[in-house]
Amino acid sequence: MAPNPAVPQGKDLATLAAARARWEAIEAERLALLAGFDEPRLAATLAVRPSSGGEYVHTFRQMFRHAVDHSTYHRGQLVTLLRQLGLTPPSTGLILFYRHVIA
Repeated sequence: MAPNPAVPQGKDLATLAAARARWEAIEAERLALLAGFDEPRLAATLAVRPSSGGEYVHTFRQMFRHAVDHSTYHRGQLVTLLRQLGLTPPSTGLILFYRHVIA
């Protein structure tokens, strides 16, 4: 993988079928990546260089926790936007995900 690859913007996803196919491909890549994470790999570190500058070293465990935390932030943003439109947003609680999707 090239350093700092371009982030896909989804402009090529003109249909629901195209979006679903992209999602399924990403999900397959994600599952393959996660299958390789055992305890030593979770403790391994990686240097990251955010676009805001600097360089930071984090363990993969820290980065996974950050991803979960960051998604909470964006779920809150979506709920706020939906409420501003006068809509009732769905519940985004993790426990409901466990009850309805994983059950």
